Amino acid sequence: MTVIRLERNDDFEGWRDAARRLAAADIPAEAVIWQIGEERTDLFGQAMSLPEAGSSFHVPRGFVQLARSVLLHSNPERFSELYSLLLRVRTQPHLLQDRADRQVHRLSRLSRAIRVEQHKMHAFLRFREVGEGEARRFVAWFEPEHHILRSCAAFFVDRFTTMQWSILTPKGCLHWDGKTVQESPAASRQDVPDSDPVEAVWKDYYAATFNPARLRSRAMMKEMPRKYWHNMPETALIPTLIAGAHKRTCDMTDPDRKKT
Repeated sequence: MTVIRLERNDDFEGWRDAARRLAAADIPAEAVIWQIGEERTDLFGQAMSLPEAGSSFHVPRGFVQLARSVLLHSNPERFSELYSLLLRVRTQPHLLQDRADRQVHRLSRLSRAIRVEQHKMHAFLRFREVGEGEARRFVAWFEPEHHILRSCAAFFVDRFTTMQWSILTPKGCLHWDGKTVQESPAASRQDVPDSDPVEAVWKDYYAATFNPARLRSRAMMKEMPRKYWHNMPETALIPTLIAGAHKRTCDMTDPDRKKT
């Protein structure tokens, strides 16, 4: 068995380089073990030098996009699955268009899960203010299921360029000082304050913009699953707002009823 050690869980460049060399040497997927760092997953596997880079080959652009996304998933078989698909794509260039193919379908689902979680992180991450004066910065806590943190860095840099912020997660942390993004090891929920002065303003805004006539509880729960609620201050208002939605809607649509 050949053991390939990648630097990180989201090490796309490392995986791509190794996969190219392995594929050029016609090494089958079942003969390769993929590991992160120095972790041991197989007592009989040995770390071996990668084959020298052979003749180059091309794969569809869609495969590269799929691989970049799937490698962020927490599925431990993702490296092997993608390498297996790479070997198939070399001889079947239109394979990705076959949605009936089980492997293509399975990996496409993993990719979709990544896109969904990235969207949720963009939408539901909430910063809290800490410190004062020059020490003032904003800190957020998020609990991603997958390894999406680095892939979301550019979004938050672009959106909060003028802020100094930190995003803490159980998988690692990002820190923006206004110029560069730094990384640090995993953190815990206790490293983030429970509340800040801006939180009350945010709750007031959410309550004021809540439209009971447009309430669709099931759709809301699908778009905003409960697992994100405990890190979003405004969600503390949701049960009360939902409970009073029917009465408020009636008051809005029947002014005479409101007077009685």
